[in-house]
Parts: sequence; C-alpha cells; structure tokens
Amino acid sequence: MGDRDRLREYRGKRDFRRSAEPEGRSAPADGEPRFVVQIHDASTLHFDFRLQVGDVLKSWSIPKGPSDDPHDKRLAVPTEDHPLQYEEFEGVIPEGDYGGGTVIVWDHGTYQPLSHDRKGRPVGFEESLEHGHARFRLKGAKLHGEYALTRFRGGKDGDGGESWLLVKAGGERAHGRGTPDPRRARSVTSGRTLAQVAADDARK
Repeated sequence: MGDRDRLREYRGKRDFRRSAEPEGRSAPADGEPRFVVQIHDASTLHFDFRLQVGDVLKSWSIPKGPSDDPHDKRLAVPTEDHPLQYEEFEGVIPEGDYGGGTVIVWDHGTYQPLSHDRKGRPVGFEESLEHGHARFRLKGAKLHGEYALTRFRGGKDGDGGESWLLVKAGGERAHGRGTPDPRRARSVTSGRTLAQVAADDARK
C-alpha cells in the first residue's frame, strides 16, 4: 500500500491551511526505525506513542503514558497512521480543529524489533503487529529497554475498536519513576513544558 493511501485518514482529518502539522511525504526508511512519544493536551490530556513501520508512524493514544515499571500495564488505543515527519512536530493545533491543543515531544529515538515466532525465528515487525503482539527495545533519551505491545480487544475480525496494552518487559528491573506528571514534563527537543509552548504560540 502506498504512502498516500496509508496517510489518507490522517490527511482527511486535518486542514493544513490552519494547522502547522506536517502534511507528510514519502521518505526513505533507512537506518534503525524511529519512535516518538508526544504529550498532547487536547480534549483529554494524553500521551501519543508512535513507532516507525515502513514509511509511516503507527500510533497509539496512551491516557496514562508509557511507564518504565514492569508492573504498570498501560492502555493503548490505536489511532490513524502519521507521517514520519510528525516525530518533530511540537506546537499548538488550532482550537476547533481535529486534535486541537498543545503538543510537545517528550521523548524520541530508535527502536530494535525483537518479535519471534514460537520456534524462535524472527518475525517482521508489521507482521507481529497484525498478529497482535510485538516486542521491541527502545533507545530513547528517556525510555530505554524492552517493551511489548499486546492487543487484547478488537482486531480485523473483531466487532469493536481495538485496544492494546503497552508493558515494560518484566525481566528488567524497574527504575521506579513510572510516568512523569505531563503538566511538568519537558520536551526533549526544546526543553519547554506544555504551558510554555502554548504561551510562546500565543505571542506569535
């Protein structure tokens, strides 16, 4: 499926004459795949977790945010695919637009796919997501180590929306930090909080 098809839902929800969000374009998928975690103060405050799969960012909304504590099971609700350029987006989506509110880049980096089948043979990451369970190692500025995404409701043959769980691998010791207060958390790219990004935007 082409880039334009994979981003059709993303583009259809946005007015790029008003929003500074990237419209998206085809991009080479060289090197290790990327990930980004954004904090999004929209109608509800939440974290957006995005993993590069091919030429798009597969995306999940995580109300409580990712945790580095293996005891925390975080609900992750799939959203539409985003363009790779969204990794760098930080700013304010206009009120009244889809997803209107402030966005900061809380963490980003690369990840290593780790999914295997029952015989220990590597499985392609997109295929592992289709099967409903994917393991990967994050190498970010804030998040490190092995995580797993597991679908527990919905799917291609389901009769409702999909729901997943994001969990830190249980074999790794917790750092004890859990998830930061999103109101006080700072961007990994600009060092600003949500309030500071909103204030800077208002001055433009």
